[in-house]
Amino acid sequence: MLLRSHCCYLGIIAGLAVFLATTSFADAQSCNGILVSYAYTGGLRLPPNVSDSAKQPYRFESTVTVLNNGLDELKSWKVFVGFDHDELLVSASNAVLADGTTLPAAVGNGTVFAGFPMTDLKTAVETAGDLTQMQAQIELVGTVFGVAPPSVPMPKSINLANDGFLCRKSTAQGKNASSVCCTRDPKFKTNITTDEEFLPRQSGDLTIMYDVIRTYDSNYWAEVTVANHNPLGRLDNWRLSWDWMNDEFIYSMKGAYPSVVDASDCLFGKQGTFYRDLDFALVLNCERRPTIIDLPPTKFNDSDLGKIPFCCRNGTILPPSMDPSMSASRFQMQVFKMPPALNRSQLSPPQNWKISGTLNPDYECGPPVRVSPTENPDPSGLPSNKTVMASWQVVCNITTAKRTSSKCCVSFSSYYNDSVIPCKTCACGCPKNTERTCSTSAPAMWLPPEALLVPFVNRTAKAVAWASLKHLRVPNPLPCSDNCGVSINWHLYTDYTKGWSARVTLFNWGDTNFADWFAAVQMDKAASGFEKMYSFNATLLDGVNNTIIMQGLPGLNYLVAEADGADPLRDPRVPGKQQSVISFTKKTTPGINVARGDGFPTKVFFNGEECSLPSVYPSSSGFRNGFSLATSLLLTLLMILLMR
Repeated sequence: MLLRSHCCYLGIIAGLAVFLATTSFADAQSCNGILVSYAYTGGLRLPPNVSDSAKQPYRFESTVTVLNNGLDELKSWKVFVGFDHDELLVSASNAVLADGTTLPAAVGNGTVFAGFPMTDLKTAVETAGDLTQMQAQIELVGTVFGVAPPSVPMPKSINLANDGFLCRKSTAQGKNASSVCCTRDPKFKTNITTDEEFLPRQSGDLTIMYDVIRTYDSNYWAEVTVANHNPLGRLDNWRLSWDWMNDEFIYSMKGAYPSVVDASDCLFGKQGTFYRDLDFALVLNCERRPTIIDLPPTKFNDSDLGKIPFCCRNGTILPPSMDPSMSASRFQMQVFKMPPALNRSQLSPPQNWKISGTLNPDYECGPPVRVSPTENPDPSGLPSNKTVMASWQVVCNITTAKRTSSKCCVSFSSYYNDSVIPCKTCACGCPKNTERTCSTSAPAMWLPPEALLVPFVNRTAKAVAWASLKHLRVPNPLPCSDNCGVSINWHLYTDYTKGWSARVTLFNWGDTNFADWFAAVQMDKAASGFEKMYSFNATLLDGVNNTIIMQGLPGLNYLVAEADGADPLRDPRVPGKQQSVISFTKKTTPGINVARGDGFPTKVFFNGEECSLPSVYPSSSGFRNGFSLATSLLLTLLMILLMR
């Protein structure tokens, strides 16, 4: 007993020595909250030697310390470090990046660290000052550019990233260290109480539950549920990935499958050495970062792979506003652990979650947070609930990275102007081939209506002839394509005393078929006047600003991919298309000016992805009186062709 107490005492002294090496003792004593400190501990020049000193790489090493000096336990701690010198982070101990990014990662604009494996920091009161439970230290190693020793690449700011805290101004300690004290905000309202064992579940655009439903000494079964909560969010052909942190591997699965089935990393690694009697021919995946995909509907009733609720939908997760029964996806997997985690109660979820789809919004996922165990109805049918062994929640939100291109675009046209304002040049990205003789900055050329029916590569002659006819400028070189797989034409169809209407046409120029597609338009001044849609189902969404969601009618909700023309050697390729007319009343929108822009959407979405819009509307000046019979017949013919 004496020896054990002596070892504990030595551990506290050693921890205190490390802490004092990176934090001012005075700051530690005066902060009655969470003390966050950053200390630069060293660096050296890295090859290659470059002539531009601003681009010369250097290694940097630093330590971030988080100390709980408050009276309340800090659950799921997170710290922001405002890196400011184009840093590339290579490794970080005792933490992961909170946005799910796997190292190495560019963090030059700052990043948030989340605790792992120790996610909660206890107080001095409940641990008698045991620093091993009160604090966490992140040892950082990375590359910085243009900051040569003895200069120190200090971050511009550091602070606690947990909600409900106020941080003072950071205090510099010499040239290589700084610290900040963060205390609870008395005005912050929360439903978390200090005596709760787990944090409450959080809301987000999409949530992932990691529930351990059965556990054994060497392995456990986890049930993963992906649920969509955003009224316009969607995933098609979802791909889910994460990082195993303790050499785990997937033995079997139901309801989903790894994109790569490979056990070689286990067979020739430490897993094969430890599990000598395990048949690795049956192991599904041993990658440190596996990628999981959904199964096709034909596997739903498969006794080996299926029979899991919400599984086997080809990776389609619809918004709850469209179909609540299709807004979740679920699978189960058997996970084998490695020493020293060989007991039933030692469970650790994977980290750095990422989920993506085809032509869908981008999601940024936070770290898994321990929450109260999920309750499910008792499978025996008894009127009671059965809890799982342990639960973690991952919250993902839709995000748009800087300089990210759209994946769909919109063109505008109207009854009072016989030109179509096409999608913007490079709306969905510019060509990577620099030898192409097109301009990435020239504005898109206005088009005759029939040009919307042909691919961009076949529009040149029509666009140039139209420019000559309408006395429009022809850029040299000509503008590049919009490069979008999906485009939507919004055409003002009619405008009369009591109402107005528009025609919506969807074009699929890609090679992917879209089943159960949906589109949505935000009409800032016209949404309240929405009446009906004739060939699509359409609804004015509750709780979403002035947004109308539309989808194909049963049997007509399949937007096919681009296909060959009737004569592939002569005719251009033909896009998949769907079209409908939408009508509005002016009774609820007095003063609306349809032709001046109120009749055009301010935002357009396809399958949850926000589309690029033109920057101008069709002009009504000089065209209304000159609207010819020929143009009317041309637009009518175009509508007939699109409806075929």
